[in-house]
Amino acid sequence: MSQARNHGVDHRPVRPFSNRVAGPRASAVRRALAQLAVGTPVLPVVLVVLVVSADVAGGAGMIWLPLLAAGPALAATTNGPHGVACVGLLAAALAATLGVQDGVPGRELIAVLTALAAVTLASGLASALRGRRERVLAAVRSVAETAQHALLRPVPSTVGPFQVAVRYSAAAAEARIGGDLYALIPTPHGVRLIVGDVRGKGLPAVGTAALVVGVFREAAHDEADLLAVVDRIERSLARNLGHDDFVTAVVAGYPPGGRLEVVNCGHTPPLLVRASGEVTPVEPDLPSPPLGLRALAGQTPGLQELPFTEGDQLLLYTDGVTEARDHGRAFYPLAEGLQRHVTHEPARTLDALHDELLAHVGGRLHDDAALLLIRKPVPYEAPAVPEAPGAFVPAPVAGARCCS
Repeated sequence: MSQARNHGVDHRPVRPFSNRVAGPRASAVRRALAQLAVGTPVLPVVLVVLVVSADVAGGAGMIWLPLLAAGPALAATTNGPHGVACVGLLAAALAATLGVQDGVPGRELIAVLTALAAVTLASGLASALRGRRERVLAAVRSVAETAQHALLRPVPSTVGPFQVAVRYSAAAAEARIGGDLYALIPTPHGVRLIVGDVRGKGLPAVGTAALVVGVFREAAHDEADLLAVVDRIERSLARNLGHDDFVTAVVAGYPPGGRLEVVNCGHTPPLLVRASGEVTPVEPDLPSPPLGLRALAGQTPGLQELPFTEGDQLLLYTDGVTEARDHGRAFYPLAEGLQRHVTHEPARTLDALHDELLAHVGGRLHDDAALLLIRKPVPYEAPAVPEAPGAFVPAPVAGARCCS
C-alpha cells in the first residue's frame, strides 16, 4: 500500500542562519558515526581486549597470545572482509607488543604471528563467501516475493457486494508461497472464488498452484456456468499432472440471482456463518473427487445452491488450519474458534483466528494454511446527528436493519 504523504506547508519555526548551516553538517556526522558503528566489529574487539587484559594481569606470555586468533575468526561471522582485516591487524600488533614485553622467544612469537595471519586470511575469505551467499539469498527472496504477488495477488477489502479478508501462512520459515492457493475475482457472471490445496510441497506444488489459479482466472470470466469453470480446471490438470498428483479445492460463486453456488472437489467443507451467529459446515450433497482424479474415480462434481443473505459469512480454508496440532496432539477447533471471534469485520475475525491458531501450535505451523472469509454486509442507517432544539427528526426507514 502506498503511504500518504504530507504535502502541506512546513510550520516549524525558522532557526537562525548559523544553526541551519550547522544542522546538515551535524546530521552528516551523525550518519557517518552510525554507519561506522554498524560496520565496527565490536564483539571481536572486545574479545581481543579481554585476551590482552588477561595476559597483562597474569604476565603469562605464550599462554594467552594464541587466543588472539579468536578475534578475526569471530569477526568473520559478523563483519565483512574489511572488518576481519582490521581485527587481525589489531590482534597482530598487540601480540607483537605483548610478546616483546613478556620476553617471548623470537621463533615462538613469529609462529604466533604467522598463525594470526593465516586465521585472518581464512576468516576474510569466509566472510566474503558469507556476504555473497547473503546477497544471493536476498535476490532469491525478492524473486519469491514477486512470485507470491503474481500467484497470490492481494485481495481488496471489498469485492463486488462482499467484504473480504485473506490470511496465508507458508509452513517453511523462509518461504513466501507454498502449495495452498486462493483467488477471488469479480466477473460478468458474479463474484467467483477458489481455495485449494495441492498434494505435495516445494516447487512442484507451487507450479501446480500457479496452473490452477491461472486457469481459474481465465475460466471464471469465460464460463457462465460454475461447473464449466471446474471442468476447465480438471481438463488442464489432466494434461499436466502426474498420475499421483491432485488438488483439493472449493470453487464458489455468487451470481446476480443472489444464491451462493458451491462446488466441493474433495476439499474440507467451508463454514457458513449466519447473521444470527450460527456456524455450520457446508457438507457436499454428493462427494466429489479432487481435481485431477475425475478420470480414475468416474464421478463428476455437483453444484450446491445456498441462500446467502445480508449478514451471512462464508469461510474457506485449507487443511493446514484444521490439522494444526498443539503439544498434546489435539487439532485446532476451527468452528469453535470462528464462533468465538466472528465479527462484522472479516479482517478482524481472521486476525483473531490466525493469532489463536499460532498460539495453538506454539508459534509455527507445520503445513501451509490459507483462510478466506467473505461477508455480505448489512445496510445500515447513517449515524444519528445530535438533535438541535426544534429540529425535525425523520422517521426510521421501513425495513432498514442495523449491523451494529
